[in-house]
Amino acid sequence: MNFPAANLSWGSFAPELSNENEAGIMSPIDVKIEDGIATVSINRPERKNALSVAATNGLTDAWEQIETDESVRVTILTSADCGVFCAGLDLKEATQIARDEGVDILTKMRDPFHETMRACKKPIIAAMTGSLMAGGMMLTLNCDLRVGLKGTKVGITEVKIGRGSPWASPALTMLPQPILMEILLTGDLMPIERLHEYGFTNYIEDTPDAVRARAFDLAKRIASGAPLSVIAAKGGVRATMDLGCAGGLEEGKRLHQVVYASNDAIEGPRAFAEKRAPVWTGT
Repeated sequence: MNFPAANLSWGSFAPELSNENEAGIMSPIDVKIEDGIATVSINRPERKNALSVAATNGLTDAWEQIETDESVRVTILTSADCGVFCAGLDLKEATQIARDEGVDILTKMRDPFHETMRACKKPIIAAMTGSLMAGGMMLTLNCDLRVGLKGTKVGITEVKIGRGSPWASPALTMLPQPILMEILLTGDLMPIERLHEYGFTNYIEDTPDAVRARAFDLAKRIASGAPLSVIAAKGGVRATMDLGCAGGLEEGKRLHQVVYASNDAIEGPRAFAEKRAPVWTGT
């Protein structure tokens, strides 16, 4: 698959984001697929892109679609511009559901802790076009690369509202333990520049458009790689995060068996020797 030369102009390559579904009704989640890149956008700027029941279930639908769509090589997760990438759980809706139905909002969600997203084999890039907190942080922890916006803030605010963050444990592989503890125990927001110093983000950019452009550039570079190799690479790193070094090494070797036995493993060296771009088949 060939792509145009790298250019950090979002409008040059990315499909236009829309917050209407095919019936013309406002939808909280929008999915676009083009040239092997899926763009998933949360479209609730009027509620700071908070995760309502419909938005959370829509994200689950999106990850299931992406996982089974063989044309998708990599995904960008972004949101409508409003200064906040994702404010986490929609607390107003949570209050209304508790009052009207007597149940917690999480019971209305198919996958409240976004485990379907975390299990996705294909790489996910967070294009964080604003501040993020609570469930917004949960989404970014499930991503493999992160691009942030300068001047924004990041936090896990659950202790301030009596909720919980059982999903936060993976952050220990991404941030120093004292920093993670400060975030969790105080509920305070930290400047994204501070977290960038610890390696939490791959890049931080000056504008939302630049954030999405950087994410799209990364996505193009990933999508141009051998599909089986990309999936196995992500799987090996994730396995090491979950199982530790020894277990991760064993799982990584297992995941790569299909790579070494593939036609692409022959095509790559052949293309290199013939001084041409490889033609990947994913087989």
